[in-house]
Amino acid sequence: MTYLTQLINNSVLITAILSWFTAQVLKVIFVFICDREINFKRLVGSGGMPSSHSAFVVSLAVSVGIVEGFESVAFAITVCMALVVMYDAAGVRRAAGQQASILNKLVDEWDSDDHTLREKRLKELLGHTPLEVIAGALLGVMIAVMCHL
Repeated sequence: MTYLTQLINNSVLITAILSWFTAQVLKVIFVFICDREINFKRLVGSGGMPSSHSAFVVSLAVSVGIVEGFESVAFAITVCMALVVMYDAAGVRRAAGQQASILNKLVDEWDSDDHTLREKRLKELLGHTPLEVIAGALLGVMIAVMCHL
């Protein structure tokens, strides 16, 4: 069996990727519902509802639990990794996004003839609210369970 065939047949990996992709598509849909515009940049962007990082790592953990057993070392490792990723998404990355927003406002308000500062804006949508992280995690659980029925 080739490596590509093994990857394609890896239900745990496919489930995690499907969860990430579903979350990214949902971001486009939610932006369309809220802003009445189609923003395909949301397919690859970070931040927003639901957290694709959370969906990805939680579906990975649940899939490993279903396939390998919830008492397995692999499940314990993926749960720990998922908790770190979700904490980072709602904590450090969210704080960095808030700082970027403040810095962008300072640059916008700066009364200067040097317009080179305004050319490069910092990315503000980096992290997630706790609700976005929880929604991503629930999405990950649902997709993992549906894929492994």
